[in-house]
Amino acid sequence: MILNRRDLSIGLAISGLCWTGALAAAEPVPAVTSKIILKTTRAWDGTPIVYPQGTAEVTGIIVTLAPGAQTGWHAHPVPSFGMVLEGELEVELQDGRRLTLKAGDGLAEVFERAHNGRNTGTVPMKVLVFYAGVTEKALTQMLPAPPR
Repeated sequence: MILNRRDLSIGLAISGLCWTGALAAAEPVPAVTSKIILKTTRAWDGTPIVYPQGTAEVTGIIVTLAPGAQTGWHAHPVPSFGMVLEGELEVELQDGRRLTLKAGDGLAEVFERAHNGRNTGTVPMKVLVFYAGVTEKALTQMLPAPPR
């Protein structure tokens, strides 16, 4: 039997599909995966997380800081939880403690405590933050910079 070019091309294509299917069957890819980025009972400074009383309201925000930019000193009267999506973030407390985060890092933010965030990287920093608040409370209170 002599195969012409067309028949040979079709045969190779079919065997390539079969081979690809066999590889896919040998190494299944899960349809759903999950990864815990944060599971804690305390904020990053060690204080216990306490939920406020009132009508629950969850708010999600993406905060973007340009390279070198700062949030300004502020506090949150409600618990908040975040994950850095892009770039690098340094969070500083009034007592001088600092926490440095990079893309993929999660944190339980401090609350009722003054802190300042700063982009220490060379690209815009984006952090996704969820606040576990109540309808009667603001999420953030801006504060004056502490004396140095």
